[in-house]
Amino acid sequence: MARPLDTALADGGAGRAGGVSPALLAPLARLRLAFAAAFETECAQRRMFLWLPVAAGAGVVSYLSADREPSMWLLAALTGVLSGLAFVARERRAAFLAICAAAAFFAGEFSAAWRSTRVAAPVIQRTTIGVVEGFVEQMDFRRSGARFVLRVRAIEGLAAEATPYRVRLSVRRAPPFEAGTYIKLKARLLPPSRASLPGGYDFARDAWFARLGGVGNALGRIETLAAPEPAGFSLGAAMALDRGRNALLRRIDAVIGGDAGAIAAAMVTGKRDLLSENAKEVIREAGIFHIITISGVQMTLVAAIFFIGFRRALSLSPSLALRYPIKKWSAALAMLGAVIYDVSTGSRVGTERALIMTLIMLGAVLADRQALTMRNLAFAALFVILAEPEAIMGASFQLSFAAVAALVAVYEGRMAAASAEREEAPILRSKPVAGEGARLFWTSVRARLSQGPGGLLFATFCATAATASFMAYNFHELSPYVLIGNPLTLTVIEVFAVPGALLGTLLYPIGLDPWVWRYLGFGVDGVMWAARQVGQLPGASIHLPAFAPFSLAFLTLAVLCMTLWRTLLFRAIALPLLAIGLFGAASGPKFDVAVAPGGEAAAYRGEDGRLAVLAARPNLFAAEQWLRADADGRPAAAAVRKSACDKAACVGRLADGRTLSLVVDRAAFAEDCLRADIIVTPLFAPKGCAAQIVLDRDALKKTGAVTLAMTPAGLTRAAARSLEEDRPWSPAPRRTWGRAPAAPAPQFRLADADPSVPAQEEGAASRQPDDGDDGSPIE
Repeated sequence: MARPLDTALADGGAGRAGGVSPALLAPLARLRLAFAAAFETECAQRRMFLWLPVAAGAGVVSYLSADREPSMWLLAALTGVLSGLAFVARERRAAFLAICAAAAFFAGEFSAAWRSTRVAAPVIQRTTIGVVEGFVEQMDFRRSGARFVLRVRAIEGLAAEATPYRVRLSVRRAPPFEAGTYIKLKARLLPPSRASLPGGYDFARDAWFARLGGVGNALGRIETLAAPEPAGFSLGAAMALDRGRNALLRRIDAVIGGDAGAIAAAMVTGKRDLLSENAKEVIREAGIFHIITISGVQMTLVAAIFFIGFRRALSLSPSLALRYPIKKWSAALAMLGAVIYDVSTGSRVGTERALIMTLIMLGAVLADRQALTMRNLAFAALFVILAEPEAIMGASFQLSFAAVAALVAVYEGRMAAASAEREEAPILRSKPVAGEGARLFWTSVRARLSQGPGGLLFATFCATAATASFMAYNFHELSPYVLIGNPLTLTVIEVFAVPGALLGTLLYPIGLDPWVWRYLGFGVDGVMWAARQVGQLPGASIHLPAFAPFSLAFLTLAVLCMTLWRTLLFRAIALPLLAIGLFGAASGPKFDVAVAPGGEAAAYRGEDGRLAVLAARPNLFAAEQWLRADADGRPAAAAVRKSACDKAACVGRLADGRTLSLVVDRAAFAEDCLRADIIVTPLFAPKGCAAQIVLDRDALKKTGAVTLAMTPAGLTRAAARSLEEDRPWSPAPRRTWGRAPAAPAPQFRLADADPSVPAQEEGAASRQPDDGDDGSPIE
C-alpha cells in the first residue's frame, strides 16, 4: 500500500519512498500543503458557492449541444435524488461539494429541457405564401421600411395546430400603424434560418425559444381590422409599452437627427434599427458598440439616482427623517423604479443581470444586511440560467457576466489590499523621521491615482481581458483601442445618457423635453467624433479566424478561475487552461468550400486565396458568416461573384483546379454533372450525376450546412448537424429512399450573433450582440 507523502518525507530522506525520488518529495509535500491551505481559505470565504452557477450553466450547454432530446423526467429525478444526497452528506465536505456540483449540473439541464417544453409552438416547415392575420406585437421602424412581430391568430391554408405562435415580417415602407393594431395581410413565410456553417449561429434555435415560428416579407396591401377578441392584459401592456418606446424614439430622432439621433434614441429606448451601417461600423471599430445598448451601468445609475433622489426628498421633512426609516423607503422605491426601467427598455440579458444585482443590494438595505457583490453576480447568473437558459449561448450573456465578474474581482482585490494596509499601518512616532513627509506625500498621490484615472484604466483593462476571448470567438474580431473607447462611453452614459433619459422622459408628456435631447445629442456628437479618430488608427480592428470547438470552454474556465478564486495558487490554475484555449484558438477549423443549409449559395477559395461567393440571389448573412470565420474583413457584398452566374448556374474554380457549380435550373444538370467536380444545388440532383461530390436538397436536409477542406488526403467534410440529430428546433428529416447519407462530421461552433429576418436582408448588422455591459469592449 502506498504511503502518504508526509510519512515518506519523515523516513529521513534515504532511498526512494513509494517509487518517488526523495528530491521530489519535499516540493510535492509543500505543494500539497499549499493547495490544502488555499482550499481552506477558499472554503472559509465561501467561494465554492460561486461555482454552482457554473455547474448549472454546464448542464444547460450540455442540453443545447446534445443531438437528442434527453428525458426531462429522468433529469428531474436525478436533480432531486442528488439534492437529497447532498443534504445527507453535508457533514462530509468533499462528498458534499461533489454532489452539489452534480445536482447543479442536472438542474441546469432540466431547466433547459423544461424551458424548451414550455415554449413549444409550431414552426413553418417550408416556404408558405398566404393570408396572415393577428396583433402587431412589436414594431421596429427603420430609415426605410420596418420590421414587426405579429402575434398570429390564423394563417390561410394552415390548421390551428400547425399555426405558429408568432412570426416576424419585414415591409419596404414604414406602415401607418403601431403595435396593438390588428392587421390582415398576404405574406411570404420561411422557416427560421439554420446555421450557415458547421457549429455556426443557429437562428432556428433562438427562434424556437422566442416562439417565433416563421420569418418573411409582407406582400401587397396591409389591412387594419377590428380585433375579433381582446388582446388580453399581458399582451396589451406589452403592445402599449412598445408604442410608448416608439413615440419616444421618434421624438428624440426628430430633435437630434442623423446618426447622433439614432444613437441617442437607442441609448434611451433600447431600439437601434434607425442606425445606419456606416455609423455601426464606426462605433464597432472604436470598440464602443455597447453605447447603443441598454447596459448594466445604466441600470445601476438609474437605481442610484432613484435611491439618492427619494432619500434626499424625504429628508426635507424633519418629521419623516427623524421618526421613520426613510432609507428603507427610498430603497423600496428605487427597487420599483429599477424594475420599471428594465421593463420599459426591453429587458435584455445585460439589464436583467444588473437588475437582479441591484434588487439584492437594495434588498440588503431593507434587511439591514451587507450585500456581497460576487454572490450577487452568482444569484443573477442562477436567475438567468433558470429563467432563460438559452441565453447562456449568446454573446450578451457571456460578455455581460464576464465583464462584471472581472470588475467585481478588481473591487474585491482593492478592498482586501486596503484592509491589509490598515492592519499593517505603522504606529505613530513621537518624533518625526527624516523623509517621512515626502514618503507620505507620494503614497497619497499614488493612492489617488490608483483610485481615480489609474483605477478606471486598470478595471477597464481587466474587463477587456475577461471579455476578449468571447469577443474573438463570437465575432472573430478584436478592437485594440478599447481602453480609449470605453472611458468615453462611460462618460457619455454617466453624464449625458442616464440623466437625459430620466429627465427627458419625464418632460416629454408636457412638451418641455427638446433641450434635454439636444444636451444628449451634444454628448453623442463628441463620442462619435472620438470614435472616428480611433477608427482611423492603424490596426483598429483585428480579424481572427474561427476557433476550435473546445477552445471557448477552456478560455471560459480560465476567466472563471481568475475572477472567482481569491488565492494566488488557485488562480494559477488559469494558466494551463488559458494555454489550451489559446492553442484551440490558433488551430481552428479551416475550409475551402462552404455551402448554405438550403443549397442556394456557396463559397469557394479561389487561386488568390480568398473566398468568393456564388449565389443567384446572394444570402448576405451566410456570406458574412463565411468571411468572418475566415478572418476576412471585406463586406459580404464585395465577395459575391455575380459575373460567374447565368440564369441556370454559377461556376467557380478552386485553387487546386477543381470546379464548383451552383445549379439553380434543372437544365444545367446535363452539362455540369459531367464537367464539374462539386455540384451544389437547392434542387434534387439526378441520380446519375457524375460529379465527385453532390450536395443537393436531399443531402443537405440530412447534413445542414457543409464545409469542405482540401488536405493532402483529399477533401474532408464537416456538417452542421449529425445524421442522428433530432431536436425541437432541428427535427430529423423524414426517412426516404435515395442516396446513402454522408458520413457524420464533427461540429464546430463559430458565431453567436442575432440576425434579423429574413436573414439575407441583414448583412453586416447581424454580427452585433444584443446587449453590452460595464467596461466590456462590446461591439
